[in-house]
Amino acid sequence: MGHYTKEFKQKMVRLHIEESRSLQSLSNEFNVSKSGISNWVKRYREECQSSPAAQDEYDLMKENQQLRKRLEEAEKENLFLKKAAAFFAKEVK
Repeated sequence: MGHYTKEFKQKMVRLHIEESRSLQSLSNEFNVSKSGISNWVKRYREECQSSPAAQDEYDLMKENQQLRKRLEEAEKENLFLKKAAAFFAKEVK
């Protein structure tokens, strides 16, 4: 495995935690070993145990992940309601 910058490692950790990206998809997209990314995530979680700042950052990433999921669900529901409204508008005519 080559040398990766701290910023790159942080990006991989954030994509995995916040955006729920699988290790495999990150490995494929960025040409990095799954074990490398897994180690970075593990080290980050260990850092969270001893660093309140890292723990706060981790908590924010998890909250963003939950908000993304809720937004995605709301968007799907909106799309369904738009389709239902269009369907029933045709039925009324």
